[in-house]
Amino acid sequence: MVLTLFPALLAGCVTQKQMTYMSDARAEKAEEINASFKPQSEMVIRSGDALTIFVSALDQEAVVPFNLPMVVYAKPGEEQPTTTPSMQYYIVDESGNIEFPVLGKLRVAGLRRNEVENLVKKELESQLVNPIVHVNLIGAKVSVMGEVARPGQIPITSGRVTVLDALAAAGDLTPYGRRDNVLVSREVDGKMQMARLDLRSADIYNSPYFFLQQNDVVYVSPNKVRAVSSTNAGLWFSMVSTVASAATVIVTIVSVTKK
Repeated sequence: MVLTLFPALLAGCVTQKQMTYMSDARAEKAEEINASFKPQSEMVIRSGDALTIFVSALDQEAVVPFNLPMVVYAKPGEEQPTTTPSMQYYIVDESGNIEFPVLGKLRVAGLRRNEVENLVKKELESQLVNPIVHVNLIGAKVSVMGEVARPGQIPITSGRVTVLDALAAAGDLTPYGRRDNVLVSREVDGKMQMARLDLRSADIYNSPYFFLQQNDVVYVSPNKVRAVSSTNAGLWFSMVSTVASAATVIVTIVSVTKK
């Protein structure tokens, strides 16, 4: 009876090949990937994003109307702020626009951060001498769930983040995570899109989901070992205990019989 358990246990074992990332990576594979690889330096701005926009120029007084501070008061009508003033941020509305001081509506959805800087700078050239514009995307994040060491939300502090960056920030996959079944889901124009990535193959570099977008969700599926240990742990423990008890009884009976 004990022997009958071994095939089931061996079936749940994880091989080194299953645990290895991009096992097919080699020089020829890199050349193949580079032929169609599309690097991404900045995220594309979308509706719902929050931006800070700072304008500078030689004439500091002239830029004041374009750098409105955000001040929070304890109660309406009070003159003393409860927090230190900070830079105003602008929410991209459903139409892809922001309402910028003096300039009015500016369409920024579909642009990258540096492209927004160029847009605002161009609009300001008629009012400021040599304006300098700095744009930041704030509050951008991706979520990592499933079989990783530290699941949670990962803030995007640089201009881009890959699925490998997100998994590394989450502490990498646990031994129970399936390297061949990493799900990435994202919302595009109000509709959900999903794709499954195989981290064992270098082909992930050419997936449109390799570079993540703000609010993407990365989910690492559990392997068979985790499924057994999490859902049938009690059953397995009971079976092993029963087998051990039966074996003890058999050994005892055999010993008594020999005497």
